[in-house]
Amino acid sequence: MTVQQENYVALEPLFNPKSVAILGASENKNKLGYLQVKALLDGGFAGDIYPINPRSEKIEGLLCYPSLAEVKTTIDLAIFCLSADRVKQGLLECAENGIKAAVVFASGFSETGEEGLKEQQLISDLAKEHGIRIIGPNCVGLVNTTNGLVATFSPGLTNVPLNDKREVGFVTQSGAFGVLTYIAAAQKGLSFNYFVSVGNEMETEFSDVVEYMVHDPKTKVISGYLEGAKNPQKLRQLAKEALAKNKPMVIMKTGRSAAGSRAAASHTGSLAGSDQIYDAFFKQTGIVRANDFEDIIAFSKLFQTGKIPKGRNTVIVTSSGGRGINEADRCESYGLNIHPLSFTVKKAIEKNIPSFASASNPVDLTAAAAVTNPELFLEPLRVLVDDPDTDIIIFSEFPMHWTYDEPLIKEFIDICKNTDKFILITTFQLEGMSIPKSTPELVANGIPVITGDLNPIRALAKFVEYGERYEQQKQKNDVGIQPQQAKKDITPLVQYKTTLSEAEASEVLALYDIPTTQRMVATTAQEAVQHANSMGYPVALKIDSPDIPHKTEANAIKLNVKNDQEVMDAFDEIDRNARAYDANAVINGVSIQEMLPAGVEVIVGVTNDPGFGPVIMFGLGGIFVEVFRDISFRVAPLTRDDALEMIEEIKGYAILKGARGKAAVDIEAIVDVLLKVSALVTDHGDHIDELDINPLIVYEDGIKAADAMLVVRETEVQASVGVGG
Repeated sequence: MTVQQENYVALEPLFNPKSVAILGASENKNKLGYLQVKALLDGGFAGDIYPINPRSEKIEGLLCYPSLAEVKTTIDLAIFCLSADRVKQGLLECAENGIKAAVVFASGFSETGEEGLKEQQLISDLAKEHGIRIIGPNCVGLVNTTNGLVATFSPGLTNVPLNDKREVGFVTQSGAFGVLTYIAAAQKGLSFNYFVSVGNEMETEFSDVVEYMVHDPKTKVISGYLEGAKNPQKLRQLAKEALAKNKPMVIMKTGRSAAGSRAAASHTGSLAGSDQIYDAFFKQTGIVRANDFEDIIAFSKLFQTGKIPKGRNTVIVTSSGGRGINEADRCESYGLNIHPLSFTVKKAIEKNIPSFASASNPVDLTAAAAVTNPELFLEPLRVLVDDPDTDIIIFSEFPMHWTYDEPLIKEFIDICKNTDKFILITTFQLEGMSIPKSTPELVANGIPVITGDLNPIRALAKFVEYGERYEQQKQKNDVGIQPQQAKKDITPLVQYKTTLSEAEASEVLALYDIPTTQRMVATTAQEAVQHANSMGYPVALKIDSPDIPHKTEANAIKLNVKNDQEVMDAFDEIDRNARAYDANAVINGVSIQEMLPAGVEVIVGVTNDPGFGPVIMFGLGGIFVEVFRDISFRVAPLTRDDALEMIEEIKGYAILKGARGKAAVDIEAIVDVLLKVSALVTDHGDHIDELDINPLIVYEDGIKAADAMLVVRETEVQASVGVGG
């Protein structure tokens, strides 16, 4: 059995227990212990229920037991309806009676401060010692709608409509928001199979629940609400597995704004990483980022059709010109293509629609279709399903009164079932006027009907992107995810240092075969002249100091120096300016470098994120990076595909491909540097905190790093000797 299979099996008592004990069960209808007993009964839990209360004989007709020890059969799951001060004792009793899973609702642990954190750690250690898997504490609980397990006190999770199709799992770091999403989904006709509120994630965390769902055959879509990933590396691997299984992960990640990020960090103690990094991480792994709960609902409904759009070319069929234009604008804004219909297709549609209707895209059938001639909705469909240029057909209105015994709806369904086109019906949200009578039959036959308030067009665009990523991963080239060469030892270059000078940083790059400028460091003006002559004019002179990483700010750089006298003058001026800029700076000397010809300046950088580890950045360099912030990110290690996507993602990609008569630059050389930087920081993430190669100058053929800065990550050795303190 693999580790992942073992983890799946270990969580089985949480999701599929055959017996449940309720610690703190109560006859008082206003208490948590009563609400929990009632929830299990109302949910139709198929297993045995054992209320534990030494002062009660029966609760809702169930025999009570004074303690867990009095229950003579095996108990799989214990639900703690206990206050925080009684949790530890309850867990000890679970250990004594061989119970391997628990749900703990109580608050008063790590979310309250240092003392609560200490108590939580004691309980966590106890759980690990005895192999008990725990959801919580400080959580709303867990629901499995496929077996009636309602391990929660929340009435919002117990009184909602459910349908027979239950294949979307949901895991949340916010109990209350998760409950609201669960209710909204149910009201919109989407039933989750699992709802899990992870709370403080003391023992079982967000990615553990995702892992269960990845390997659970009953789960087709994994959705969730995330404030901060505690184990991004595990989430990355799970996302890769889920994508390979065509099992979308649709995650709402909050904290896009600085205020939202602060609130997310304080809410559950999660570390909310940079939103740009999360965006990059989701793109890189194929996780669908939900903007809000509507995306989770709408995307899941689209995926449940069993059909993935083949492309982005979209046709809108409408009975309202204004609504058609509105939906066309929405499609284009989200990246779908409202393509012009061919002459042949337009003529075929025009044959069977009124002369006053329009066969352009959007196809406007006018009010005639909505009021007197609903059969008109079929006319463009019959033509469009045979159009090789069309991938998606959207109906912005649909006959409300058609029922399944109507021949026209049967024909509509038959056409939709026998085409590879993706067909969506999205109606304007109006009370009592949005859901066609034929909706159950349409949905059952793979035709989604989603009201406009769920923004199905945005979800559809995300679905198209997911489909593209899914197809890519089938042929994904993972060349480059492993280091291109043997690991090199950079320890002598970084040990006992905080920031490297440019020359030192360039030595690190050279170890990984990243092209750098020819350079020599001089400590006197005469030595500078010798180096310049051996190198050949023109040259560049820069201060070489770990304490002055931004040389322009110190006016400690001279370019295009052409003769001996200019070198001597430049040396003295640079040395003088640097010492005036920072009198305490360590100065190794002045670096004499070859003067590189003009090319396109780009930047490759690295930041060592507390959660994700080394994150690589790419963008246009020089003033472009400061002014336009035209940059992309990916989490190391990179694949070749990751590197290419980083390059193609920036707006300045057109410059790299050649613009205004300029030749294209060497894209392969950029890819090579990105992969080598990835190898460097993957090998030495424990040593490197920040890295900037700016500018990295790219030519039609070749590439060279003109400048570099490296900030050393503080290690235990450095900390012990006070370096960087």
